Amino acid sequence: MISIIIPTYNNLDYLKLCLKSLKKNSSFNHEIIIHINDGSDGTLDFIKTNNYKHTSSVDNIGLCSSINKAAKLVSNKYILYSHDDMYFCPNWDKVLLNEVNSLNHDDFYLSGTMIEPNSGHIIYDFGIDLATFNENKLLSKYKDINFYDHQGTHFAPHLVSKKMWDKVGGFSEEFNPGIGSDPDFNMKLWKQGVRIFKGLNDFKVYHFGSLTTRKKKNLIQNRGDRTFLKKWGFSTKFFKKYYLKSKTKYEGPLNEPKKTINYLLELLICKIRLFFT
Repeated sequence: MISIIIPTYNNLDYLKLCLKSLKKNSSFNHEIIIHINDGSDGTLDFIKTNNYKHTSSVDNIGLCSSINKAAKLVSNKYILYSHDDMYFCPNWDKVLLNEVNSLNHDDFYLSGTMIEPNSGHIIYDFGIDLATFNENKLLSKYKDINFYDHQGTHFAPHLVSKKMWDKVGGFSEEFNPGIGSDPDFNMKLWKQGVRIFKGLNDFKVYHFGSLTTRKKKNLIQNRGDRTFLKKWGFSTKFFKKYYLKSKTKYEGPLNEPKKTINYLLELLICKIRLFFT
C-alpha cells in the first residue's frame, strides 16, 4: 500500500497520538517508517520496543535529511510524508487511494486537508495541545466541516509515487532544518512535468501546528525563502501564486503560468530582490 514517513524530534506523546490515529483510522495496512532525531525523551526506546521500522540520528539532522534517510527503507509504491503532530481522520487512505486509482499514472502530488485550531485550511478548535484535544468531538464533526478539493497544495501530509520521489531526489537538504523545503520539492516535481497538485477535502487530518519546530526556540531556522529565491530565481510566494495557484478550487491539471503584466512586474521584483540578496 503506502509507506508513511514520519520524522520526529523528541515529541513522543504527539507521535504516539499520530501512530494511534493511523492504527485506528486506516482502512488498510501501511508501512510506517520513523526517523528519530535524538530520541532521548524515550522515543527511541518506544519505537524499538514496538518494532516500528525506523532510522535514527544522535543529533537533530533536520527535516529534509530525516525524510531522505527514512525514505531509503521504503518498500511500497507510494510515499506519504506526515508530521509527527498530525491526527489522521477515518478513511483517509481509502479517499487517497481512490484518487490515485482514478489518475492511472504517477505524475501527481496529492495532499490532505488540514484542520487546525489557529490556521490551516479549516480553522476549528478541537484542542490546542494534547491536554485539551477532544478526539471524540473531532470524530463526530470532521465529516461536516469542509473546505474543498483545492489547487496548488504544498502541505503535508502529501503523497507521491516512489518513482517520482527517486526521480527528483527526495527533499533538498540545503533547506534544513526545513523551512521552504515543501515548495522546493513541488518545484522539482514541476520541472519533471508534474501538473497535478491536488488537496483532497475528504482526506482530513487534525494538525496541532508544527509543535516540534516551535518548541525549539534555540534552533537556528533556515532562511528558506532566500534559499528558494537563489535556487529558482523567484520567491515561494510567486511560485504559489502563479504556478501552483494555491488554495483555489481544483479545476484540473495546471498549465504554465500566463505572462501577464502583473506576472512580469512581480517577476521583476523577485529579480531585484535576488540581485540584492
